[in-house]
Amino acid sequence: MTVTVFIRYQLDPFKRALFEEYSRNWLTIIPKCGGDLIGYWMPHEGTNNIAFALISFDSLASYESYRARLRTDSEGKANFDFAEANRFILAEERTFLRKVVA
Repeated sequence: MTVTVFIRYQLDPFKRALFEEYSRNWLTIIPKCGGDLIGYWMPHEGTNNIAFALISFDSLASYESYRARLRTDSEGKANFDFAEANRFILAEERTFLRKVVA
């Protein structure tokens, strides 16, 4: 069963450009570490401090393996460090979803 991780980010609205750089970095790191990146979405109109990401995995076990690889990946670690140093993410929520099928 495919599992999709829906990530909701609350951003510092004055640091959206930094979050966009952070997101762009994940576009190559996530697939390299085993995630099927559906994409990142930035605020455009309306609410200016909420962004989203969707990443799919074959199973929860695949997700756990991906997380372990991500923690040891030098580019992944650098991107996490970039986010922490610049504090543009105020909160992050993860929801695990499965597709409804007939």
